[in-house]
Amino acid sequence: MSPTSETAKGGRRLVIVESPAKAKTIKGYLGPGYVVEASVGHIRDLPNGAAEVPDKYTGEVRRLGVDVENDFEPIYVVNSDKKAQVKKLKDLLKDSDELFLATDEDREGEAIAWHLLEVLKPKVPVKRMVFHEITKAAIQGAVANPRELNKRMVDAQETRRILDRLYGYEVSPVLWKKVMPRLSAGRVQSVATRLVVERERERIAFRSAEYWDLTGTFGTGRTGDASDPSQLVARLTTVDGKRIAQGRDFNSVGQLKSDTLHLDEANARALAAALENTRFAVRSVESKPYRRSPYAPFRTTTMQQEASRKLGFGAKATMQVAQKLYENGFITYMRTDSTTLSDTAVTAARAQVTQLYGSDYLPDKPRTYAGKVKNAQEAHEAIRPSGDRFRTPAETGLTGDQFRLYELIWKRTVASQMKDAIGNSVTVKIGGTAADGRDAEFSASGKTITFHGFMKAYVEGADDPNAELDDRERRLPQVSEGDALTADEITVDGHATKPPARYTEASLVKELEEREIGRPSTYASILGTILDRGYVFKKGTALVPSFLSFAVVNLLETHFGRLVDYDFTARMEDDLDRIARGEAQAVPWLKRFYFGEGEDAGSAASAGNGDGDHLGGLKELVTDLGAIDAREISSFPVGDGILLRVGRYGPYIERGEKDAEGHQRADVPDDLPPDELTVEYAEELLAKPSGDFALGTDPASGHEIIAKDGRYGPYVTEVLPEGTPKTGKNAVKPRTASLFKSMSLDTVTLEDALKLMSLPRVVGTDAEGVEITAQNGRYGPYLKKGTDSRSIDTEEQLFSITQEEALEIYSKPKQRGRAAAKPPLKELGEDPVSGKPVVVKDGRFGAYVTDGETNATLRAADSVEDITAERGYELLAEKRAKGPAKKTAKKAAKKAPAKKTAAKKTAAKKTAAKKTTAAKKTTTKTAAAKKTAASAAKASDSE
Repeated sequence: MSPTSETAKGGRRLVIVESPAKAKTIKGYLGPGYVVEASVGHIRDLPNGAAEVPDKYTGEVRRLGVDVENDFEPIYVVNSDKKAQVKKLKDLLKDSDELFLATDEDREGEAIAWHLLEVLKPKVPVKRMVFHEITKAAIQGAVANPRELNKRMVDAQETRRILDRLYGYEVSPVLWKKVMPRLSAGRVQSVATRLVVERERERIAFRSAEYWDLTGTFGTGRTGDASDPSQLVARLTTVDGKRIAQGRDFNSVGQLKSDTLHLDEANARALAAALENTRFAVRSVESKPYRRSPYAPFRTTTMQQEASRKLGFGAKATMQVAQKLYENGFITYMRTDSTTLSDTAVTAARAQVTQLYGSDYLPDKPRTYAGKVKNAQEAHEAIRPSGDRFRTPAETGLTGDQFRLYELIWKRTVASQMKDAIGNSVTVKIGGTAADGRDAEFSASGKTITFHGFMKAYVEGADDPNAELDDRERRLPQVSEGDALTADEITVDGHATKPPARYTEASLVKELEEREIGRPSTYASILGTILDRGYVFKKGTALVPSFLSFAVVNLLETHFGRLVDYDFTARMEDDLDRIARGEAQAVPWLKRFYFGEGEDAGSAASAGNGDGDHLGGLKELVTDLGAIDAREISSFPVGDGILLRVGRYGPYIERGEKDAEGHQRADVPDDLPPDELTVEYAEELLAKPSGDFALGTDPASGHEIIAKDGRYGPYVTEVLPEGTPKTGKNAVKPRTASLFKSMSLDTVTLEDALKLMSLPRVVGTDAEGVEITAQNGRYGPYLKKGTDSRSIDTEEQLFSITQEEALEIYSKPKQRGRAAAKPPLKELGEDPVSGKPVVVKDGRFGAYVTDGETNATLRAADSVEDITAERGYELLAEKRAKGPAKKTAKKAAKKAPAKKTAAKKTAAKKTAAKKTTAAKKTTTKTAAAKKTAASAAKASDSE
């Protein structure tokens, strides 16, 4: 943003915020005399690799970016992509009389402000400007009431950053060596992955139990209406006073764990038959008052959970949309642990309650909500609409995802200042004696809401899709004790216990918060990391751990147990919070964490670091790796002598020792949920043709031809004689060809294989003598003549198409643009944002979902067969949140070919001349540094 030429009274002021969008909004509220510019996030950080570290640092400091021998001094470098922005800020500062640091008021924002001070080295007065919403009043108030930089918050952020760097950069290389390259470990991401893996282990160990019960439909004999139904449905609860077993009465291996009556199908049907002519009567009617208080206003995690349940947003997409709403002045700051509303917000909410719902819905006194988050780090408000008067969703002018999330926040905030919902809950017990003399008792429960209160505005969703929401009424007939009832129908119902549900993004966020692991503001990035790293993939909305994550968690649990221990991680969070409050010192604590007990143990304890039982030596743990058996930690028994192994190229199963007689091996699909790898399925995989499937000998070359099932599908290839060079100038590559879609390993013949390997096939020539060939490519079969390619309809045409047919195809104009639209592969329903039908289509780069406006490619974990409507809506929501793709690079590319051909040739010659000598001089010197940098950049040093 260019500086204004006008000057406010008192000189020109430079205001630095984090994002350009925020800068634009704030500039409109400050006017002349203020230059508002963005730092675009952090301007400096720990180095991403050894190549970024200044030359004066060597050894461990160069690798870690932290000097562990000198009080854990961090090495900060200006990010390469921020150097131009730093120069711009310095130039603007030269012409300014005052500097306002207006970054967010949390640890991260305070740290950004401190880094700006360290890099810009201002010689003018500096003020820290803070606000929780971007409105005119809030911004002008922040300018008028600045404060000093909070160094304690900076120290707290720095300690976390150093801890996460040490954790990520020390543990990740162990995973590279023992599991697979390019993996990462992190203080919170590893624990989050462990939670998902443990849930899958429970599902694998789970054994279902079958149980039966009876449901009776009882009639009152009266003509019913809405307020007094004529029938009620009740479930059998006891027989001869003994409770009927339900799902909760069985343990995870299908055994009854309580003294209940377990009905099987035969007994249930016999009891139902014995009750056919039974006279039933009401034994008791128990009525209790029902009262439900409103939910607290949103904080970061509850907003993420509710956006997941109601809008189908992932945590990352929710935060992206919320960020835009905040920066454009619609909501208060969206990273907060607080459920408190300011007096201004309470007044605004209460005014809207009266205006929209009437004074009957307004409580006499404002409602207040106590914080539930231990050691909440910020003094922000809850997430709410901004301003001293809330804009209704219709007044905002917002559309799409921003409208939907704003509406959710607005409803939740207004509802939090409304009266309780009240009503009655009723339980009716019905009994009778069966023909065989057994006493059977049925029970029905109902709920009526006499005053909806806050539910007029908002009802919270549930993680369980089958759960009944708070505002759902269940009306029962008006009956009294002793009333006779007739059994209109008695049905026998069979059930099976279900394994524990997998985590969703919402329920995993909830679990992390309840265990006090990590900080709520980081959960979205943690979820993004474990998904991006391939530790977890999505099946619908459920988070499924990959087999790779089983190997990683197994290694961490076995050899770094404390680092993924839930209590240890929570206590570490407590320690970091105490450092932030000034109750403990960072350096002694870091020494104990990294080096373990020793000469500094006493000072660490005296600094308030606890009893010493949860801090050990990370350095020693990652140094002694001799006890870690890489094969063992990546092997898991399936049953019947079959082992699942996680290899460098993916998961596979095998039976027996390699190269031994009877050895079997088969690849396992990457997207197979681990609990679905049963012995039966493993046997199916092993029974499929795999390895070298001999087809015969090529009569022309004498080479053996084999068929294989590769990771990218079945193919045929030739076996070259021993001694054939495989590398270097004289290397010979074996002929290889993928099977057609119509072929399979079971039926492919030597003749088929030789035909496949004969491609590309010369079809003929055109009038000018240019050769036409038939080839099989990435996007299907096609003809090629020079640089002119034309698609053909089927793979079989590769062998059957004639020269005349090919010339006829080339005689027609080449079709430009898109081909005729293919029919959709699947219809998902109506998108809740656009209101348009969502379908799955087959595109050039694979299957994708679209509503006609937005397209989103299916992820590796998604399949056309299994994708649900909710997953489709979520993919579209994430794509919308990212916004349109930038086209800058494309324009630049068009301008590039402006240089003359002669200039290109000269440059090429010069480059060729220099290349050999330059390579000789620099290769040896920089190879090690580059390798270290590349490796380190792959390690995650985030939470």
